[in-house]
Amino acid sequence: MAEHIQEGDMVFVADGEDGIGSVRRLLDGGHALLVYIENGGDFEIPVSAVRAVHSGKVVLDLDHLPTPVLEAIGNARKSEYPH
Repeated sequence: MAEHIQEGDMVFVADGEDGIGSVRRLLDGGHALLVYIENGGDFEIPVSAVRAVHSGKVVLDLDHLPTPVLEAIGNARKSEYPH
């Protein structure tokens, strides 16, 4: 699956949802991604936590992400919806 991921691909938690960030680069020979999450910064995410890749989109599997990444995802859109 990693062979289809490219730098700049948008990152999502589900199809049809707003993007939460983008892929900065592939790491560890394609076994991990450096992902920028809006309002959270850069996170290393294992490719095993990717559910799908298509049309320049990377969809994450929330069940395989560590707590700091989940917290960053929860804050990704807060600047757009402050209340």
